[in-house]
Amino acid sequence: MRIFLFLISFALLSTGVRAQDLTQYEKKTFISSRGDTLPYRILYPLNYDASKKYPMFLVLHGAGERGNNNEAQLTHGARLFLADSNRTRYPAIVVFPQCPQNSFWAKANVNRNTTPFEISFDYSGSASAPLNAAIELTRQLIKEGSVDKRKVYVTGLSMGGMGTFEAVYREPKLFAAAGPISGGGNTQAFNKKTARVPFRVFHGAADAVVNVKLSQEMVARLKDLHATVEYFEYPGVNHNSWDNAFAEPDFISWFYNRKK
Repeated sequence: MRIFLFLISFALLSTGVRAQDLTQYEKKTFISSRGDTLPYRILYPLNYDASKKYPMFLVLHGAGERGNNNEAQLTHGARLFLADSNRTRYPAIVVFPQCPQNSFWAKANVNRNTTPFEISFDYSGSASAPLNAAIELTRQLIKEGSVDKRKVYVTGLSMGGMGTFEAVYREPKLFAAAGPISGGGNTQAFNKKTARVPFRVFHGAADAVVNVKLSQEMVARLKDLHATVEYFEYPGVNHNSWDNAFAEPDFISWFYNRKK
C-alpha cells in the first residue's frame, strides 16, 4: 500500500511542477556576524503579503550541491515546494542556503575510503561557518517580520540531514519540527532540550554512502529522551532516500501542523 501511495504521490508531484520555474526562488546573499557570505534562494508564498506572518522552511542541501553559484542547492526538493497544490494549501517562506565547496553544514569527520563512509560528529565549540550563517539568516528573517517564529522548520538531505540534526542541537528553541534525510548526528550530545523538537527521520536501508545505522542510532537516542519521533526506513533504497521522503503524501503537512 505504501509503495502504491508513493507512486501516486510522485506522479502528482511531477505533474504539478512540470511547468514551474525555479527562478521563482529569488537569489539573495547574507553576510553573517562572523563576516561569512551565504548565498541563498528564497521562495515567498503566492500572493505574498508582508504584513502577514508565514511558516518558514529552512532546507539544507547535500555535499554534491555545494558551491557559490546560488543554483545547485535547488537540485533536490525545490520543486516540491513549488507545486501549485502545496503553495496553495501550505503558504510558507522557503529558504535554500548554499554551503561553500570546501565546507560542511555539520561538524563531522568523514572517511570516504570506506563503504559506507565512516562518519563521526563533534559538536564541541561553535557551529561551522555555513550552519552558523544559516541560523543567523533564519533569525534575521524572523526579525524582518514575515516569519511566524512559532512555525520555523528545518529539513535537509545527506550532509544537510546531518546539518538538520546539529541545527536542532544548536538552537532547540528556534525550530518547531525537524526532518533529517539520510543523515546522522552526535547521539551523546543530544539531550532533553533538543528532544523537545518533534522529528521525522528518513533513510534508505541500503544506503552505501551514509550508513543507515546513523539514523537508527539517532532515532534510538531520541526515543530514550522521550522525544516525539517517527522513523521512515525504505527497504532496498540507496542514498537517494530523499526521493522517497519528498514523495510522502504528508511531507509538508506534517511540518505545517506543528508549532512551538
